[in-house]
Amino acid sequence: MGKGEELDAKWEACLDLSLRRVVYSSLAGAFGGLLFFRSPTTRWASVALGAGVGIGSAYTECSSLFSGSATKIAPPQVPDTPIQNVPDTE
Repeated sequence: MGKGEELDAKWEACLDLSLRRVVYSSLAGAFGGLLFFRSPTTRWASVALGAGVGIGSAYTECSSLFSGSATKIAPPQVPDTPIQNVPDTE
């Protein structure tokens, strides 16, 4: 498989994944909006939230597909020195 064919396969997989996640999460948002909200505005907001979740998860998955791995956040550095006791002044 050539480099161009591999790139085409990645793009095809990414578009398929993105379309599926956006549609499924939007449908889940619509169902949740119908189930929990009465106002049409809040129902549309739940659909938009679902679509946003789908777009975000598809973006994360596609970026890891193209670059090889997702970015990882380093844990904070904790010093090894103990906390000193401060005497109370009254």
